[in-house]
Amino acid sequence: MDSPIVIAGASLAGLSTARELRKQGFEGVIQIVDPDDQAPYRRPALSKGIITGKQRPDDIRMAWPDELGLERVSGTALTGLDVAAQVVQGVAPGGAPVAFRYAHLVIATGATARSVTLPGPSHDVVTIRSLGEGAAASARLAESQRIVIIGAGFIGLEVAAAARSMGRDVTVVEVAPVPLAHAVGTTLGEHLAWIHHSRGVEILCGIGVREIQGEGRATGVVLEDGRVLEADLVVAAVGSLPNVGWLAGSGLDISAGVVCDHRCVPIGAANVVAAGDAASWFNPLYDRQMRVEHWTNAIEQGSFAARQIMGTAGPAGFSSAPYFWSEQFDLRIQSVGSTLGHDAVVVLERAGDKLVVAYAQEGTLIAVAGVNSGAILPKYRRLIEQRVPLTALDS
Repeated sequence: MDSPIVIAGASLAGLSTARELRKQGFEGVIQIVDPDDQAPYRRPALSKGIITGKQRPDDIRMAWPDELGLERVSGTALTGLDVAAQVVQGVAPGGAPVAFRYAHLVIATGATARSVTLPGPSHDVVTIRSLGEGAAASARLAESQRIVIIGAGFIGLEVAAAARSMGRDVTVVEVAPVPLAHAVGTTLGEHLAWIHHSRGVEILCGIGVREIQGEGRATGVVLEDGRVLEADLVVAAVGSLPNVGWLAGSGLDISAGVVCDHRCVPIGAANVVAAGDAASWFNPLYDRQMRVEHWTNAIEQGSFAARQIMGTAGPAGFSSAPYFWSEQFDLRIQSVGSTLGHDAVVVLERAGDKLVVAYAQEGTLIAVAGVNSGAILPKYRRLIEQRVPLTALDS
C-alpha cells in the first residue's frame, strides 16, 4: 500500500483498530487524526471519578501506544471526505487546510453529547462527554448543592449517584415512564429507580422540561406541568449524537451514524470501515442495524475493522451481543445483548439490591442484565450468541 491507513479518531475504537492492524502484520504507515488534542482517555471515568474530583484529568489519560509506531495528528478538525479520490480533508490548528490520502480509512470519530435547546439560558446547561466537559462539570458541582439532571439514562444516573454520594440534593427528570427501560427493560429499570430513591435521589418520570430558568446562568428548570425545580447546577444527559457531520456531502449514509453493512463497511464505499460510537452496522445476531456506545463494543469492533482491512475477518461479519456496565453508588450494573423487541422477562435472581433478569423474543434468549450480578454475565453472553432458548436457563 503506497498510501497509509488513516484512522479518523484517536478513540478507543481507533486505537483498537491500530493495535489489531499491527497484530495482523501490517507494517506500513498508520495515521491517526483527531480534533481532540487531549485524546485518548477513559471516558467512563468522566461521570464517576472526574465529576466527583476523586480523579484528575491526568489520572484517566491513556498512554499513547508508542510501541505501535503510529503517526499522530492531533488537534486537526475533520471537514470532509472524498470517497472517489480517497482523501480526508481537514483544518490544522493554525487554520490551514490539510488533506490525508489513504489506502484504507477507518471512521472512529465517536459521539458527542446531545445538548438541550429550551427557552432560557440553556447554554449554561452542562453536558458530560469530553474531558473538558467533565472537568468543567466537576468544578461546577463542587460549588453547587441542588442538582437537576435532565435524562435518566446511564450518564444521568451515574451523575446522580456521584452527586448524591457527595451529599448534594439531586433530582432527575425523565420523559419516559421508567428509567433506562429502553436499555434494560421495565423490571430492572424500576429496580434501579428504587435503588436511587432509597439513597435519596428524586426521580420524576413521565414528564419533560418546558424551559430553563435564570439570567445568563441556569438556576432551575420549569417542568411541563408548571412545577419549578430550583438548581445551582443543571446537567443534560439526553443521549448523544455520532460525530459524522464532517461526512456530509461524502455520499455516505450518515442518517444514524455511519450506516454500514454486516462487515462494518459503509454502504457504497470501497476501502472504508467504521467502528465504535459512530458506526451503525447490521448486526447478524439480531438481524438489524445497531449503534452501540460502550467500551467493549469499541474494542471488539475496532479489532474487527482491522481484520476486515487485512482480509482476515471472514464473510460472517461482526456479530455481537453487546456488553456494557455502569457503576452507581456502590453497585455495578451489567448487561449483555439487546432487550429491544423482547416479549418475555424472567427474574433469575433477586436479593436486596441484587437483581438478575433474562429477556427473550419468541422463546430465544436475547439479553441478560443485572445489578451486582458478579462474574456470571460472560456465561450468558455465550448463550445469547448461541441463540439458546430461554428454557435452557432452567437446566
